[in-house]
Amino acid sequence: MYSYLALGDSYTIGEQVPVKENFPHQAVQLLRKQNIEVADPMIIATTGWTTDELAASIREHNIKETFSFVSLLIGVNNQYRGRSVESYKEEYTQLLNTAIAFANNKPEDVFVLSIPDWGATPFADGRDKEKIAYEIDAYNAACKQITLAHRCHFIDITPSTRENGHKTEYVAGDGLHPSAKEYTIWSEMLADEVRKTLKK
Repeated sequence: MYSYLALGDSYTIGEQVPVKENFPHQAVQLLRKQNIEVADPMIIATTGWTTDELAASIREHNIKETFSFVSLLIGVNNQYRGRSVESYKEEYTQLLNTAIAFANNKPEDVFVLSIPDWGATPFADGRDKEKIAYEIDAYNAACKQITLAHRCHFIDITPSTRENGHKTEYVAGDGLHPSAKEYTIWSEMLADEVRKTLKK
C-alpha cells in the first residue's frame, strides 16, 4: 500500500469542491483504477497559505513518518500578496527539501504542480490580468528551475488554468477556484507521472 502526502494551499484542499473531488483524492482514485494501491492522501493545506505559512504548519504537525510520494503546490498567495520572487525562491527551496525528506529522501518521488493563473478567472475581472500573468510566469520560472535542479518532477498545469479559467464548468462558484472538472485535468497529469515513477 503506497502512501501520499499533499502539501499546498486552497488548490490542494480543493476550496469550494467536495473533499473527494480535490486533485489529491482524484489522483488516488485514478491510481487505484490502475491497480496501484494507494491510501487516502494526508493533506496539509489551507486556503490563503503562503510558503512560510505552509512551512510553519508542517513544523506544527510534527510528522514522523515518510511517504511513498509527495506533491507540492504553493506560491499563488505569495504573488497575490505582492511578495518578491526572491523571497519565494528561498522559502520554496526549503519547502522542497522538506518534501524530499518526507519522500524518503528520494527527489524522484516528489511531484510539484505549477502555480495556476488566477488572473484568467472571473474573480480577476477589472484587475490587470497581464500583470498577474507576468508575475505568475516569474514565480513558475523560479519554481521550475529549483524543482528540476533538485531532480523532482515539475507538472505544468498553468496552461490549463489559462485555457479554462473563464469557462463556467471549470470554475467553482466563487469565480476564483477550480471546479472538480479542472482538478480532474491536474489529477490525470499527476497520476500519470506517479504511475510511471512507481512502476520503475
